[in-house]
Amino acid sequence: MKIITFFFISFLAFSTILAQDTFSILAVDEATGEIGSAGASCLDDTQFPGSGGAFIISDILPGRGAIHTQSFYIAANQTNARLRMEAGDSPFEIIGWLTTNDVQGNSSQRQYGVVDFDDNGVGRSMAFTGVNCLDYKGQRLGPNYAIQGNILIGPEILDSMEARFLSATGTLAERLMYSLQGANVPGADSRCLNEGVSSLSAFVRVARPDDSEDDLYLDLNVPFTAFGVEPITELQNLFDEWLLTSLDEMEGTTNVVRVFPNPATTMIEIDLGEITPADQTFITIYSVNGKLVKTEKLIQPKTQLEISELVENNMYFYRINSSEKTIANGKFIKIK
Repeated sequence: MKIITFFFISFLAFSTILAQDTFSILAVDEATGEIGSAGASCLDDTQFPGSGGAFIISDILPGRGAIHTQSFYIAANQTNARLRMEAGDSPFEIIGWLTTNDVQGNSSQRQYGVVDFDDNGVGRSMAFTGVNCLDYKGQRLGPNYAIQGNILIGPEILDSMEARFLSATGTLAERLMYSLQGANVPGADSRCLNEGVSSLSAFVRVARPDDSEDDLYLDLNVPFTAFGVEPITELQNLFDEWLLTSLDEMEGTTNVVRVFPNPATTMIEIDLGEITPADQTFITIYSVNGKLVKTEKLIQPKTQLEISELVENNMYFYRINSSEKTIANGKFIKIK
């Protein structure tokens, strides 16, 4: 289900938006090929009409990667970042080029986050925080995600976002929304402390590999809020509505799919119940950082799957797809 809640923005219309400070997360899902982007800021669309608020920092290239350009935002830097990604540069190379070729010659004020897939479909990430970004400033990196923020009340904002992303279950969209809630505290962006909110605008976006750039699988934005209204909470409300409508992937399925035991040792059993496996029914298992660790085609309604090669005392997520539709997802813990 594709819901677009914000109109298309021409980034070139805004040559400079000073101090576009924010907290944000980018991530890719190797199991699905999805690319996600979420963030919030104490600047909004009323201060810079037509910007969409925090939304302006987000640039997703479906099937390839995503870029966040924040702190003393300049559209030309974001355009250059996109051009480097389109040219095939890695996140490391993109940030190296941007810091060397800042359009105002002052990369020390900029903050960037970049994620993508390499030629083998493996996630990569890189971030940059200039020394002259406003405190608190910082970043957190993992194999498939980049979290960054500046003018924050402290490092706990980034720590909370990272911890929640790594512990979340479900789809990439759900994990991004859960991560963003980690910054839903008054003054997460410190300029909003007096108003008792984290920020003034917030967004979450996810692109599937075959999406067009102006029609993403998930594209939700809260460009501004009334005084004292929390935009991340408003975004969560939009997300919950979207999640209900997106259940068309499970349409017509009242059947309960079971994956057990949990915790598991050397084997799990997959019981599809009344579902007869189609030619393209698979279970995919991936680690908490989104890395694909196992894929198995399901031929029978009940299948035993060997998992002894998985690392002990770790959590894993699974997704069961049938004819490209998700029929179940969940998590289990692998023990001895």
